[in-house]
Amino acid sequence: MSEDLSRLKEWIGRTQTAEEIVSPTAVTALAATLDCEAAPRPGDPLPPPWHWIFFNPAAPMREVGADGHPRRGGFLPPVPLPRRMWAGGQLTFHAKLHVGETGRRESEIVGVEVKKGRSGDLVFVNVRHRISGAAGLAIDERQDLVYRGPQHPTAPPPPPEMAPTDGAWRREIKPDPVLLFRYSALTFNGHRIHYDQPYVTKVENYPGLVVHGPLIATLLLDLLARSAPNIQPRQFTYRAMSPLFDTASFTVNGAPAADGRTARLWATGPAGQLAMRADVELMK
Repeated sequence: MSEDLSRLKEWIGRTQTAEEIVSPTAVTALAATLDCEAAPRPGDPLPPPWHWIFFNPAAPMREVGADGHPRRGGFLPPVPLPRRMWAGGQLTFHAKLHVGETGRRESEIVGVEVKKGRSGDLVFVNVRHRISGAAGLAIDERQDLVYRGPQHPTAPPPPPEMAPTDGAWRREIKPDPVLLFRYSALTFNGHRIHYDQPYVTKVENYPGLVVHGPLIATLLLDLLARSAPNIQPRQFTYRAMSPLFDTASFTVNGAPAADGRTARLWATGPAGQLAMRADVELMK
């Protein structure tokens, strides 16, 4: 295992490029999935971070692993650990992508780090994406992925951090299997932890279907758009703190700073635990 892990840094600098039309059909489907009153129309700006439903690799079935993800060792390094999670990241918005235009995403592996955690080896992979449209660079993004070893079915979860209770904005989300299936389909995410109940409970030892980290982040920015529609994010930094499941509702929450330049957003689990936190720098 240690020899396999030592080779992973060879993937730093690997690149990948994708182009895709920002399809009005896909945008309408995401608006319906998020329960928006109306969907952006062709020519309208694409709300942040709706670009996540585009530029996703479509691996043929022969290249799909047992967990539903594309087999590792292509663009992403072949980490020999079974559990992969989207742990957080940062988005900087420079310009707008528009519905109907062609976008281009240039991706690069910018970091690979191996650490020892309480439960064993951890591998952190940092990916940088630069998404451009007709107006040039639209989004500069860092994604942080973490790989872990198998979870023992009787291992107690770490004690959670409790979420803030001073939110000015709040929305309850019911993460039923239909919502999770729709988001998986829109992002072409075959990871079985989001829709395969026997797999997620018996193989990965979770108590239920796992809510996608990007979906939670999208719901946080959607809350900002609903609560303060006249302001736009310039930078969005987020971190997953504890998983959420389809077994209970959760809330997305937020509070603006007094100076009007920043805002805090967070997701609260059913026991009051902090599931995701985010800081937003707002456009001046």
